[in-house]
Amino acid sequence: MNVPAPTLTYRDPWRWMWMLSLFVPAFVAMGPWLMQWAGDAKALWWPLIFLYVVVPLADALIPPSRHNPPESAVASLENDVYYKHITFALVPVLWAAFIFAAWFVARHGLPWHGWLAMVLATGAVGGFVINLAHEMGHKHNRLERTLALWALAPSGYGHFCVEHNRGHHHDVATPQDTASSRMGESIWAFVWREMPGGARRAWQYETQRLKRLGCSPFHAHNQILQGLAITAALWSALVLWLGPEVLGFILPVALWTNFQLTSANYVEHYGLKRLQSPEGDFERCQPRHSWNSNHVVSNWMLFHLQRHADHHAHATRRYQALRHFEDAPQLPSGYAGMFLVAYVPPLWFAIMNPRLVAAVNGDVNRINFQPGQRQALCQQYRLAT
Repeated sequence: MNVPAPTLTYRDPWRWMWMLSLFVPAFVAMGPWLMQWAGDAKALWWPLIFLYVVVPLADALIPPSRHNPPESAVASLENDVYYKHITFALVPVLWAAFIFAAWFVARHGLPWHGWLAMVLATGAVGGFVINLAHEMGHKHNRLERTLALWALAPSGYGHFCVEHNRGHHHDVATPQDTASSRMGESIWAFVWREMPGGARRAWQYETQRLKRLGCSPFHAHNQILQGLAITAALWSALVLWLGPEVLGFILPVALWTNFQLTSANYVEHYGLKRLQSPEGDFERCQPRHSWNSNHVVSNWMLFHLQRHADHHAHATRRYQALRHFEDAPQLPSGYAGMFLVAYVPPLWFAIMNPRLVAAVNGDVNRINFQPGQRQALCQQYRLAT
C-alpha cells in the first residue's frame, strides 16, 4: 500500500523577529534616556549613530538573505493574522513616540545640537511610520487603509497613499513618474520634483474619483482632506498643551519625515526605465525595474520594503511573503546606508551610475535620463546613442 508523503509545514525563519519592530519607535526615547543618564545633550545623537552607522555595518557584516518562502506556503503566510496584528499595534505606539518627542523638546531646554538630534531621530522614525502606512495602504480592507491614514497624520502626509497607489504604481520607472528618479538627477534636484509633484497628482486623482461619484473635490469623503483634518487636530492639541513654540519642532520633524520617503523613492528606481513601444505604451513593470536589497537588518526594520521588485509585481502581497528575484538589480547596501550615499551626489553617481549601466546591459532605451544630461552621460559611460 502506498503511504502518502508527510506534508511539511513551512515556518517563517523571521517570524518572531518581526515582533521586534514594535521597539523601533524606542529610537525616539533612547536619546532622552541617554541624555538623562549621561547628563549631556550630546547623548541625543547616539540613536542616529546607531541608525546610520551600526545598521549599515550590520548589513555589511551579515550575509544577505535570498531566502524565499515556497509558493505553496504563501497563502498561509498571507492569512496568518499574527503579521497583520504587528502592524496594527505599531500605529498607537508610533503616535505615542511622536507625542513624547514633542513633549520632551517643549519641556526641556535643549541646545541647538540637541534640538537638531531630536528632529532627525524623530523624523527618521517618522520615515518608518510612512513605510508602515505604505504596507497597510495597499490592502483592500477598510480598517488597514484607515490605519494607514492615521499613521500618516503626524507628519501631514495624508495624500501619500492616494498618489502612491494610483500614480506611482501605474507610472513607475517611466519619465512621467514624479517618484522615479533619473540617471544624473541628484536627490536635491529630485526632491523639488517629487514632493510637489506627488501632492499635485494625489489631488488630481482624488478629484477625479470624487467627480465620478458626483461629488465636489471638497466632499467629506476626500481622503486627502480626511488626513489633513487628523493632522490639524493633532497639531492643534499639541499647541494647546505645549504652546505654539512646539510648532518649531513639529514642522521640521514633518519635513524630515517626508524627506525620508523622498529618499526611499530616489533609491528604489534610480535611472531604471520600462521599455516603450513605438505606439508609446510602456511594458509591464518587471523585477528589473526596481533596485532591491536583501540585507537582513534593514529589511527587518522596513518590513521587507527593500524587496521592492516583488512589491511592484504584487502590490497587495504582505511583507512576510515578499520574494527575492535573481534578475532584480541589487543595491550595495540597505536603505540606511544608501540614504547617506544619496545625500552626497558625487559619491552616489560614482557608485550607482556604473551599477545602472551594468544592470541594463548598456541599453540606453532602459535608462531614464535626467533631461539635458543624456549625451554627456552616454559619452562618460561609453553608451551607444
